[in-house]
Amino acid sequence: MGWIEAIVLGLVQGLTEFLPISSSAHLRIVGDLAGWDDPGAAFTAVSQIGTETAVLIYFRRDIVRIVTTWVRSLGNRELRSDPDARIGWLIILGTIPIGIFGFIFRDTITGPLRDLRIVAAMLIVLGIVLAVADRVGSRDRELTELSVRNGVAIGFAQALALIPGVSRSGATTSAALFLGYTRAEAARYAFLLAVPAVLISGVFEAFDIGAEADTAWPQTIVGTLVAGIVGYVVIAFFMRYISTHTFTPFVIYRIGLGVLVFTLLVTGGLTPR
Repeated sequence: MGWIEAIVLGLVQGLTEFLPISSSAHLRIVGDLAGWDDPGAAFTAVSQIGTETAVLIYFRRDIVRIVTTWVRSLGNRELRSDPDARIGWLIILGTIPIGIFGFIFRDTITGPLRDLRIVAAMLIVLGIVLAVADRVGSRDRELTELSVRNGVAIGFAQALALIPGVSRSGATTSAALFLGYTRAEAARYAFLLAVPAVLISGVFEAFDIGAEADTAWPQTIVGTLVAGIVGYVVIAFFMRYISTHTFTPFVIYRIGLGVLVFTLLVTGGLTPR
């Protein structure tokens, strides 16, 4: 992996990680169109540490409040009913599904599932799911009302993001919308829920840097820094945008990109693997 490739892929990661359009799909597609080797799951996972650092900074007040309340609730029974303590427990609970499935199906996720035919199909399918969720969701619930059942359901939705093309934010936001949460609250919880899973995955996959797809630490670090800086800007934009707009532009983009990828695969412009 060269320096230009690392910077471009870091830029792509930062631009797409927080939008419901799948960063893993874009890294895979951009790399193939540019004639680069597949950056691999390890580069994707480690570069996501940069974008999750952006989440930690942007939502620092929420995260500090949730963590401190959760820790205090361990020794104070009265705090266990506090919404922040409950959200802390639900983030832990919601991280379990993606951890289990990620470990069990790791070889499949890093291999066969990176086939561009699967990526294109998932772009279209989840685009349709997001459109339906955005239309039928009641959008009248806040995170303070998040129940154990809903938290677990959103956690399982996040596990679907192990499939390239699904989108972590797209899957979790869709689930939250179906359950009646507002667009802004759905997106906010999607970002918070992703933090432990992404950080753990990034550390775990870091051991493959240097051994997979010609990746190397210097370029990976640069790509991660670029992803983090760009990602912060995207979070700020997206949270403002989604408070007053629908997900329709992202739905159209997902479906259009999926159709384009299928077209390029048929005409030979892209190869499945």
